[in-house]
Amino acid sequence: MSEPSAPPSSAPLSSTSAADRVARTWIDFWFEPASPQPLAVVRILAGLLGLALAASYAGSLVAWFGPDGMIPSDAVASWRPRVSFSPLDAVTTTTGLWLFFGGLVVALAAVTVGVASRVACVMAAILWAALLNRGPMLAGPADDCLAVILWCLAVGPSGNAWSLDRLLRDRRGLPPPPPSPWARTSLGLLRVHAAAITVGVVLAQLKGDVWWNGTAAWWLAAAAEPTVVDLTGLYRRSEYLVNLVTHGVVAFEILYLAGLWFDASRQIVCRVGLVAWPLIGVLAGEPFWGLAMAIFGVPWALGRATPVAAGLPSADD
Repeated sequence: MSEPSAPPSSAPLSSTSAADRVARTWIDFWFEPASPQPLAVVRILAGLLGLALAASYAGSLVAWFGPDGMIPSDAVASWRPRVSFSPLDAVTTTTGLWLFFGGLVVALAAVTVGVASRVACVMAAILWAALLNRGPMLAGPADDCLAVILWCLAVGPSGNAWSLDRLLRDRRGLPPPPPSPWARTSLGLLRVHAAAITVGVVLAQLKGDVWWNGTAAWWLAAAAEPTVVDLTGLYRRSEYLVNLVTHGVVAFEILYLAGLWFDASRQIVCRVGLVAWPLIGVLAGEPFWGLAMAIFGVPWALGRATPVAAGLPSADD
């Protein structure tokens, strides 16, 4: 009697199953239809942040970029990559400069209230990038973060909720827009960029001895503009407080980075980030940057359990 044959190998099935799981995870992360409401909240906050940052440029706009400004367009070339340019390089009159700036403010206002939202996000992103490339030495981390957020918003249908676009749609009696794969793509871009920026921040910190020996908080406070907050007097009273703040900042950033990628921790770290990032921004003398970093996590911080967001789905719904 012949020996019984061995059962067929399950290796191909296992490998196929693993490949399917990877593909399913990829599709769910980038393309699973999602509610536009969390994205709409990001749009409103980004628009308000953009208007605040634009206001900081307004007072010295002509002094910097005008016909006799301190930053002539030919001097900017050494600050930019060879492939980089700005449409503002061609603006040679004060009137043209203010027309450009007015267009930027209108675009950011349209983003905030949700008028032609996707077009407004694209235009705001282009005009904001033009302003930053015209004076790259003036751009701060908040400016760069806003540029990233605007491009992420340009991908998704952020105007399908909490917008004048949606209000007009409802008045015409049209049905509510369904969940959109583009909303998920936009949310995915926000999460990836939040993680990438956090990685850059942590690596930059860990290269400095002051973050290892616990004195970075003191040096940040000493270098910060006095108009933000002066913590040097408080730090003088306790070296342990300086060490605690320094290591606490790095610990939060690492936990935030890891927590973004796990369902069980994502909402927690993003809610903590709504407070922690602005505080870190104040400590670093960059309050607007702290607000921008908090905005990245807003879609996952909001949830049905939050009273102020009652009825608002989280980004994972």
